[in-house]
Amino acid sequence: MATARLDYIAPWWTYWLHNFPHLNFSFLPVDNTFRPEETSYQQSLIFLACIGALGLGLSLLVLAVYLSCLCCCRRDVDDEAKRPDSCCVTWAAVITGLIICSAVGVGFYGNSETNDGVYQLTYALHNANHTLGGINNLVAGSRGNMETSLRQHLERLDEIFATRADLIQALRFMQTMAANIIRQLTTLPDISKAKVDLASIANQTAVIEYYRWLIYLLLLILDLVICLVTCLGMAKHSRWLLITIMAFVLLSLILSWASLGADTATAVGTSDFCVAPDKFIVNRTKDFLSANVAHYYLFCSPNLPNPFQQSLTIYQRSLTTMQIQVQGLLQLSVPIFPTAERDLLGIQRLLNSTEFNLHQLTALLDCRGLHKDYLDALMGVCYDGVEGLLYLSLFSLLAACALSAMLCAIPRAWTLIGSRDRDYDDIDEEDPFNPQARRITYNPGRSNIHSFCSYNSSLGSQSSLHPPPASNVMPSSEYMNQSMLFGGNPRYENVPLIGRGSPPPSYSPSMRTTYLSMTEAQIRHFGTDFQV
Repeated sequence: MATARLDYIAPWWTYWLHNFPHLNFSFLPVDNTFRPEETSYQQSLIFLACIGALGLGLSLLVLAVYLSCLCCCRRDVDDEAKRPDSCCVTWAAVITGLIICSAVGVGFYGNSETNDGVYQLTYALHNANHTLGGINNLVAGSRGNMETSLRQHLERLDEIFATRADLIQALRFMQTMAANIIRQLTTLPDISKAKVDLASIANQTAVIEYYRWLIYLLLLILDLVICLVTCLGMAKHSRWLLITIMAFVLLSLILSWASLGADTATAVGTSDFCVAPDKFIVNRTKDFLSANVAHYYLFCSPNLPNPFQQSLTIYQRSLTTMQIQVQGLLQLSVPIFPTAERDLLGIQRLLNSTEFNLHQLTALLDCRGLHKDYLDALMGVCYDGVEGLLYLSLFSLLAACALSAMLCAIPRAWTLIGSRDRDYDDIDEEDPFNPQARRITYNPGRSNIHSFCSYNSSLGSQSSLHPPPASNVMPSSEYMNQSMLFGGNPRYENVPLIGRGSPPPSYSPSMRTTYLSMTEAQIRHFGTDFQV
């Protein structure tokens, strides 16, 4: 059953990236053909990588201008003007956080896609390297059998058959067939150089991809941590958190713009290769592969003849002829020369092994195996790889813009937090109607008045206290109402404990000050029980 042949078609985004302007350092256009060994083409990719440096410079310039305007235009604002500013900063932080989270999601997807594409490339390269290595080993093994092992057997048979001219002639014919096989093996391409190149490329690519994937993973985690810590600092009104996170925001901004430039240059260079990969490979392998052999493996079309078919056919015919000769010698010479049987059987085993190698070599030299590896590598690089680089470029751009906005919002949040702290410092702590006044620790230096009901007071002890007359003691509910009038709370501990068998409580400084400022009418109403 015939299988459908797969063809490579470059995706549309590779053509779009391939049409990016390629300029050298002199701002002159450069041919966009993939030529990584030429200096002008390298300069065009470096020029594209400088987009990240340009974006970083613009971001820092805008940030400097914004901070200058913020410092120059700083003024005191009233409470009505503070609320819109705080609302704007909050919404700016929320929107920036959402953009960063979305960018991180895009970055995770792009990082995974790029890693999958590079893994597919290295896997295909290793498969192709295994195939080429197998071909090289089979060719070297067959040549060794013909040049060394077969020659030793024939030399010993020459000595045995020295008296028989007809048998010597058969041995010479076998030597001719062996030389013919060696000549056909020599016409096969020497792929040892290609094997070394593929192994080196696969290993270097795997190492570079590992570090690239790890660096992007750390950058994505850093952006998430920055987003979370910034939101925490603004929610907790923590100025030191905002100071700390600004340094990491600046670091992440630099890394984002740098990654954008590197991703853009890599995507454009890879797209230049993906648009015309056949032409590049033919030019790079012309030193050890002919053009028809390269086209045979790159296209693997049924219309293209197998360039090794003639050599393999001659190899097979020569090997079959030698097997027939050995079989005839076994029948004719062994009854006369019994000692020749060992060498003739050795030659027969050698030819059988060589025939087995021939079948394996024919299968490995077929274009379908290597062409499949070639297509897998192109699919991994040009589809998953370039697509992942585009997503990573989008992540870098979104993250850079969002981090720039965050750098502009953090100083404004710093100003609002500082103004809010100053407003809290302006509250009068001595105000009896301030809820915080009752929680302030009393400072004895503020007044010379001593606690008049303290259990440990030097004015007296529990035994020296005498309960007031019953007529002067007011009900508990009335006392609680009066306590509320003086800024206190109608709590249970504010009720006098005299008469309950417990020591009286210590009154707060604010309550004592209030009691000292009672009017004459209040003194007549309460009596002299609360006077100091």
